[in-house]
Formats: sequence, C-alpha cells, structure tokens
Amino acid sequence: MIPNLLNRSPLFTVVSLSALFLSSCAQVDIHNKVLVSVRDQKMMIVKEGVPVKSYSVSTSKFGLGDRPGSKYTPLGTMRIARKIGDGAPSGAVFKSRRRTGEVLRPNSPGRDPIVSRIIWLKGMEYKNRNAYRRYIYIHGTPEEWSIGRPASYGCIRMRSRDIIDLYRRVGVGAEVKVIRGSLFRTPVAPPQGEYARQETDRVRQDRKQLRAGPSI
Repeated sequence: MIPNLLNRSPLFTVVSLSALFLSSCAQVDIHNKVLVSVRDQKMMIVKEGVPVKSYSVSTSKFGLGDRPGSKYTPLGTMRIARKIGDGAPSGAVFKSRRRTGEVLRPNSPGRDPIVSRIIWLKGMEYKNRNAYRRYIYIHGTPEEWSIGRPASYGCIRMRSRDIIDLYRRVGVGAEVKVIRGSLFRTPVAPPQGEYARQETDRVRQDRKQLRAGPSI
C-alpha cells in the first residue's frame, strides 16, 4: 500500500519519507534547549534549566522573519528535525546536504559554503512555519571572522569547532528558540508547579507535531 501511495507525486514522496524518518526516531531530546539571541549574537545550551555552554553565532544580515523567498532568520520556537554530518572532518564542505569531499580551513579566502555540520530546524509556531522548507539550518561557516555579528543569509552560523560541539550535545527534537532580546535577561530556571505541567504538555504536543513530519 505504501509504494502505491508514494507513487502519487514527488511532493507526497518527500513528505511521507520525512514523516517516516522522524516517526522512527526512538529518542527525542527533551532535556536540552538552545537559546539564540539576535541582540547578543550568542547561543546558549540549557540542560534541564541549567546553562551549560555558550557560543558566538551569526544570524541574518537581512533581518528577522519567515517570509518564503526571504533571507531572514525566523524568530520563535523551533525544534531540531535533522542532524547531518556525523563523522565529517572539521571544515568538510556540504552542498545540498551532501559532502563534496572538499575540506576548507577557517577563513579560506573567497569561499562561503556550508561546512562541518548541519542542524536542520522545523518551526513550531505560526510565525516560523516556513523554516523547514526554507532550509533554515544551524551550520558551520569558513567565514569565522564574521561570527559575532549578523552576516548570514538566514541560517544561524557557527565556527566549525562550535557547531561540532553543539552537534554532539543536542539531539533531534531539542528545542531551539530564537529571541530578539538578550540571553542575560531571559530566565532559564526549570519551570515549577503549574508552569512545569504546562511545559510538559507543550513538549508532548511539539513531539507529536515534529513526528508528523515537515509540512513541505
């Protein structure tokens, strides 16, 4: 029955295979959260309410938003839908999410491909619903000199050593939240009481939505 359905259209094939991939994931990371501050150009990993690591990043130089065809970085809550690049060396070049075989050193002149690792994000809110189909990633860049200021074309860029470290710390399903304000004014303590119950319910709903697959 599945082969007959998949033959209906290329679009249905992509959606169905993505849904099967995501629903087959036995482990969904609900312990780690990633906060990204546009103001600070910083990222923080929070594990069970406790900040554990921060990195400098680079968001879009064109602004914020989720309009299709734009080069904006979307705001709001997203989740990690896919991780690509297991075992690739630092500086490995990716094109269409596949390794080309080329490896670049940091700040190689005249080159600006995606390198080292790819963490593909899926929007969980109306305001970032296009993130997956817009190919919004967290990824490595050889232009490490630009990290710490808005310089990307919509994605969230990191130094190779940092994206490799982030990649090993967070799993599929982990929440990624992009905010306008400062990380240093964002509460990260674990939710308590009624808020804890609401958080658990929200995570459960997000997991169902994530497993339903990308809406592309």
